[in-house]
Amino acid sequence: MQTIQTSASILSADMCNLEAVVHMLEQIGTDMLHFDVMDGRFVNNISFGIPVLAAIRKKTNLFLDVHLMIADPLQYAARFAQAGANGITFHLESESDPQKTIDAIHACGIPAGIVIKPMTPAESVLPYLPSVEMVLVMTVEPGFGGQSFLWDMLEKVRFLRQATKEQGLHTMIQVDGGVNAETAPAAVEAGADNLVVGSYLFRQKNPKTVIDFLHQLPKKQQNEK
Repeated sequence: MQTIQTSASILSADMCNLEAVVHMLEQIGTDMLHFDVMDGRFVNNISFGIPVLAAIRKKTNLFLDVHLMIADPLQYAARFAQAGANGITFHLESESDPQKTIDAIHACGIPAGIVIKPMTPAESVLPYLPSVEMVLVMTVEPGFGGQSFLWDMLEKVRFLRQATKEQGLHTMIQVDGGVNAETAPAAVEAGADNLVVGSYLFRQKNPKTVIDFLHQLPKKQQNEK
């Protein structure tokens, strides 16, 4: 049986001990490292960029799941791919042309994904759905970790999962923001199959319990309503 995938958000990790954190995440069975890139323009915060990604790439073989919260992802996508990104998601609300950005990411030989903020309708993804490998539904406002889960975003997850079924697609649906023991099962029931975990993971004395819990959640099958 396929399991839910986990993507650990290093935005919530101990930055002074990032190498040790990455090794710990490998040992507990994390599927991906979620790398939030913020430019201070698209969102009102600045995080980290290409040098940090390149440094992490040298220390792990884990899938580096790069989320570009930047104004012009088309300009930088290839550079993040060259630095070691295994997949790149970007915001539909950015200044870049969505299809050109998808094509640029694919030209680097890696999967592309579209992200939508809470105020963006799920329907806006439909023209690009056949072109991407992932859709990320933000369940908080992007820019800062530790926010509360926006429950009404699950309707977007349901809508997008149904759309993928109707089109015969196997697009991954990722949920990011406020994922914890209460919200994760609801997100999976709605159709998510990849969960970004940050504060919930790193606040635990034994983070492995979180990864094990998420992996055992029953993944919704393609033929389920």
